[in-house]
Amino acid sequence: MKNILVPIGSSNGAITTLQYAIDLAQKIDANVYVISVFQEFSRVGGMSKVNTLLKEETEKTINTVLNAVDKKDVSVIAHPIKGDVLEGVQRFNKHVPVDLMVLSPRSNSVREEVYLGKTSGKLVKETDIPVLVVPENEVFTAPEKILMAFKDGKFSKKKILEPICKFQKHFDSKLHLLQVETPDSTPETLEVSGKLKKISASYTKTKNATTYQGVLEHFQSHEPDIICVVRRKRGFFKKLWEANAVLRKDFYTTKPLLILRVQE
Repeated sequence: MKNILVPIGSSNGAITTLQYAIDLAQKIDANVYVISVFQEFSRVGGMSKVNTLLKEETEKTINTVLNAVDKKDVSVIAHPIKGDVLEGVQRFNKHVPVDLMVLSPRSNSVREEVYLGKTSGKLVKETDIPVLVVPENEVFTAPEKILMAFKDGKFSKKKILEPICKFQKHFDSKLHLLQVETPDSTPETLEVSGKLKKISASYTKTKNATTYQGVLEHFQSHEPDIICVVRRKRGFFKKLWEANAVLRKDFYTTKPLLILRVQE
């Protein structure tokens, strides 16, 4: 895990999110890339000057955030990027392969009842990049315990598990596996990757209507520092992210949420 991407916007949480990413990067010897996206208008009708002003404002936002964090000895590289935030992240990922994206859960303008705002939800839903959603004002600490919840235990590609393996190995975290058997589980989905079991400290299987309900049932007994889930095209959060934003009544956690992405 060498490259961490932190997209920032208007959120006051941008500073604490970036500081979290920097502190994490220092521990695992990674680079941090900061991007802020601005929408460029057509140059017809004298809009060129407006575009210049938008870029300058974006650069000002980035500099304000950078000046407010302790970069320590981490390589922190910032870029203003024009276009839509999703397209900008995808374009950046083509030039600099991103191993982990660190996000604030929501912007200042989002209602209190929302856990994950539309922008963050869209990046989770429509990119192939593992995401770490950091709660507002969260300060980085080495995770001692990680609870990884999943329904389908098969992980055919080694790269999928790289983020969780990195955390487990580097911080000597205790990885607790929670497999949730739901009404639509099959014998195939109940098989668990040998690689995953090998690095885990414990394995629990539970029966619940959804993966999230399984997490709620077993959260207190594990008291994890990080919750890890898997976002498959047909799986956890499928319904939640149909409209990108995720309401607190449907899903909420006060712990950092590591979301692994599986292509199917």
